[in-house]
Amino acid sequence: MFVDLHIHSCLSPCADDDMTPANICGMAHLKGLDAIAVTDHNTARNLPYVKEAADYYGLILLPGMEVTTREEVHLLGYFPTVEAAVEAGEVFSSHLPPMPNDPKFFGNQRIVNTDDEVVGEETRMLIGATDLDLSECTRIIRERGGIAIPAHINRGSNGLLMNLGMMPDEPVYPVVEVARGHKIRESILEGRAVLYSSDAHQLGAIMEPDFNFDTPRFSLGGLLDALNENSIFDKN
Repeated sequence: MFVDLHIHSCLSPCADDDMTPANICGMAHLKGLDAIAVTDHNTARNLPYVKEAADYYGLILLPGMEVTTREEVHLLGYFPTVEAAVEAGEVFSSHLPPMPNDPKFFGNQRIVNTDDEVVGEETRMLIGATDLDLSECTRIIRERGGIAIPAHINRGSNGLLMNLGMMPDEPVYPVVEVARGHKIRESILEGRAVLYSSDAHQLGAIMEPDFNFDTPRFSLGGLLDALNENSIFDKN
């Protein structure tokens, strides 16, 4: 299926205000995508509305978020249900610094329904780093049935390779997201599945249907199974 599994909604302060659930799903539909993941920073409070819009447009929604670890590494968490993602998001946001968001400086953090009505606003600054390290963030995701995938590992800003200098031995990450247009040693990708995504913060940046992700079934379950294939989870 054609996928874009890293998109930010207007709940992320760095995303445009018109990145509403309805607009994101409408654009993904127009572009011919089959599945998307909306991955806001350290929260998933827009996902119930994204799911409503995705169902309307016939899109498969992979519930997700983008967590910032204590090491300033971005880690994608994908979950089997919206409810599991929202619950995990509440855990991660509670580990952010107790700093209020400054919309004029960082941007708005809006919860928006499928009629493009602002129904809430996150006051805590979401774009900061949690006080949880990479292993702890991975454990929280996996304990909730989720899949943890390091984001844009070869990109300087918040990429795992830049911030840690290497792929860690533990936790094990069988799947990684790689940023197109940035160099990466092929040896790092040996034995790993690779995701390519847009990391879109504007509607026009949502991917065209040019990344065809092979799944055993054309469904959310098939997508999750493909991401889980050959995974080695840290049970500690």
